Amino acid sequence: MGTRYNNILETVGRTPVVRINKLGPVDIELYAKLEAFNPMGSVKDRLALGVIEDAERRGALKPGQTVIEATSGNTGIGLAMVCAQKGYPLVVTMAENFSVERRRMMRFLGARVVLTPASDKGSGMLAKAVELAETHGWFLCRQFENEANAEIHSRTTAIEILDDFADTRLDYWVTGFGTGGTLKGVSRVLREKSPDTKIVVCEPDNSPLLGSQQPQARAATGMPSASHPAFRPHLMQGWTPDFISKLTEDAADANLIDEIRPIAGSDALKVSQDLARLEGIFCGITAGATLAGGLQLAQSSPPGTKILCMLPDTGERYLSTPLFADIETEMTKEEIEISRSTPGYRFDKPSAPAPAPKNAPVKTTPQAEQFLADALKDQNNPVVMFALEWCEFCWSLRKLFGRCTIPYRSVDLDSAQYQQDNLGGSIRAALNAHTGCVTIPQIFVAGEFVGGCTEVFDEFKNGRFQQRLKDAGVKFDTESSIDPYTLLPTWLHPRK
Repeated sequence: MGTRYNNILETVGRTPVVRINKLGPVDIELYAKLEAFNPMGSVKDRLALGVIEDAERRGALKPGQTVIEATSGNTGIGLAMVCAQKGYPLVVTMAENFSVERRRMMRFLGARVVLTPASDKGSGMLAKAVELAETHGWFLCRQFENEANAEIHSRTTAIEILDDFADTRLDYWVTGFGTGGTLKGVSRVLREKSPDTKIVVCEPDNSPLLGSQQPQARAATGMPSASHPAFRPHLMQGWTPDFISKLTEDAADANLIDEIRPIAGSDALKVSQDLARLEGIFCGITAGATLAGGLQLAQSSPPGTKILCMLPDTGERYLSTPLFADIETEMTKEEIEISRSTPGYRFDKPSAPAPAPKNAPVKTTPQAEQFLADALKDQNNPVVMFALEWCEFCWSLRKLFGRCTIPYRSVDLDSAQYQQDNLGGSIRAALNAHTGCVTIPQIFVAGEFVGGCTEVFDEFKNGRFQQRLKDAGVKFDTESSIDPYTLLPTWLHPRK
């Protein structure tokens, strides 16, 4: 507390170890290392920083060079943070079946995300990254075989664990594997510095790559040359791609793994939800899976056993996955009953009407009327939207215009631009007098009033709005077939 940092990258690491109090046996000390406390919410922030700074030191990454990597999302999010801070363009390849929250986060951080078909699995997105790197001369991170990935965990994660248990013993360290960087980097240090600590690796029960004992086909570069024969699609995004990474294989070959535990997807979901509801720890599916492995150990361990589980990330990037499938957006029956327990502000009973405002109505002015007339005959801007800056209906229209590349002028009547002498209010009064309509937004095409949000949406669905645009000489994407009503705020969707 109270420390000042020079940049966001200095905050990577030093994540807390927290005791789990309600899920395991009372005589077992079960702990979780919460990697969600990294700045971008996952353990992969360490990887991203380690790989980029290693490449800088070696001269493999030049100033301004584009960075590229294949990722299920967390590595890409971490890389997006690091590249944003250091000034490198970033391209990420990602299979289309990973959660949309991840790709949106990466794009928000300035990265470009190239999706690959789900049918090509993790090896497909990896092959695409290699192809793009070789074609364009970009720096490929190679997270699955890059020793810098493991090295930063040896320097940071492992040392943090040793420090946190310096005054006692640690019996088990439990982790999953994806790139293998955490596994290899931490386990080799624990083997040396805490040899009595057993290393337990979890993997999906229906996709037992390590448990199958079958070898991974591999190219001379260390990259996989084919999907592993034991791979099956599974629930744990970020765990166990369709190949055994070189770093994971290194850990296995060095006898750094004491036990492999298969974890059912249903157990991963349940434990993740239990962590949230009973411990107040918000984490993802892989975290639930790892702790599920720790709970299995706890059931068969003697009293006083100390178990530490790696919880890789936060739950926010799983909103579109089965983890949240049963989480309602509308009120449940119990919540409806709570609402009905008091008389006001209910959906089944209208609230009392608000008292009429006592302020005198805003009147139009010659300046406002001239502004309106000029806007409606502006040949450079045939499509004009009179709007409020943060109105959700206005933003729904903006989304439609953006999707269809429809050029338009937005007159945001409540914005700072129109505040002097209440010009925005006067323009709205002039607009109301002109159209006979008091609601906002109001849309015009070539000076002709179309209506508000729903009127535009209706005309778009039947093709009338597109014809107006063509008649006005407006160029736009004529191939778009989007249902505009899907762009409305989610709270306007039909109530169950």
